[in-house]
Amino acid sequence: MKYLMSLAAIGAGLGTQAMAQSPEGWVYQLESAYLNQSDSDLSASNSFSANRAYLRLSGFNRRPSGLSYGITATVGQSDYDFSGAAPWGRVREDSLFFLIAGGNASGMKWFVAPSIDRRAESGASSDDGLTAGVFAGVSWQLSERLNIGPAIGAFSGIGSESTSIFPFFLLDWEMTDRLSLTTGPSLGASQGPGLSLKYKLDDSWGLALSARKEFNRFALSDSGPTPGGVGQDTSVPVIVSLNYDPNPGLSFALFAGAEFDGQLEVENAGGSTVSSQRYDSAPLVGVAFSMSF
Repeated sequence: MKYLMSLAAIGAGLGTQAMAQSPEGWVYQLESAYLNQSDSDLSASNSFSANRAYLRLSGFNRRPSGLSYGITATVGQSDYDFSGAAPWGRVREDSLFFLIAGGNASGMKWFVAPSIDRRAESGASSDDGLTAGVFAGVSWQLSERLNIGPAIGAFSGIGSESTSIFPFFLLDWEMTDRLSLTTGPSLGASQGPGLSLKYKLDDSWGLALSARKEFNRFALSDSGPTPGGVGQDTSVPVIVSLNYDPNPGLSFALFAGAEFDGQLEVENAGGSTVSSQRYDSAPLVGVAFSMSF
């Protein structure tokens, strides 16, 4: 899946509030995560599992004027293991995105984040699976605890898919000193944010419940069973995470949950669907790490 990949663009856009409070000058961030999806039965009487990992390096520069800009590079992969005939195997997921963000003294903040992604099975042509897109949004500080505003994302498609355009809301709501609700980044990521309910246990420990709609398409290998085709994996992951932040520049997370309403599809080079299988709810577990310097 496109797990943890477009998170870079979403996280940067929805993180402009945090960036506005960061020190002036360059700040760098290194992030990594590993996720295991256990065996899930498919409607065609076989099953599959998946292991996913990514590594991301970001650099952001906040100017004295309040304008921020930065760049993020992400490399990742998803390894699928099918009990029967495999429609695909290892899927590479790489992205590069740029961010420009700013605001004013009245509490308005804005961001624009164009990106280039490549999502393709190993063995696909070098230019297969390339997409380009942009996230943009604006938010207002309605109170000391509430930031909200509209945003939009647009991405070119893979294969027969047309350009997708989707609106969403930016939300950062501190309901109490410990409880908050946000559309910021979570441990699953596709084209669009999820929703996270967070509870702060103390200054270092916290819990979060996150959910989102995952939609991922990728080019298939030229030497696989459907050369020139496209694979698609959709689901609704729901994740509970335990987070530990020993200091402002270091964060660890353990998480577990499940994918619901999953479906795998294969399109041939002509854009016709040749296979469509639903899969049962699939358990998820994983770890994540983040360091700023």
